[in-house]
Amino acid sequence: MTAIARDVVLVEDDRGLRQALERLLRTAGYEVRSFSSAEELLESQTPLRTACLILDVRLPGLSGFQLGQRLLEGGLPPPVVYLTGNDDALARDQADRLGAAYLPKPFEGDRLLEIVGKALARA
Repeated sequence: MTAIARDVVLVEDDRGLRQALERLLRTAGYEVRSFSSAEELLESQTPLRTACLILDVRLPGLSGFQLGQRLLEGGLPPPVVYLTGNDDALARDQADRLGAAYLPKPFEGDRLLEIVGKALARA
């Protein structure tokens, strides 16, 4: 049986939420690299051999959807979980079209871990 990769990239502009999610994910055994914007991630030169992306939908500059699309076009195929504080049908549909998970804020930490676990199991 193959072990499930545990590397997660998190892009969230709310510093407090980003730090809380980092702690949650690390406590659950994930290796986490986090960024405050899409541009920060893209400029980081960080190799993106990752198992899962967790992207806030509304980011300054490039949106989470734009970042996800750009990374997918660049050949990065990991599962994506989109987070949003502005839940609407259009965003849910866009995440669905991209084959990504979608989680409106606020959410329970266990729910995020469940979604990330399912996304990684499918990858």
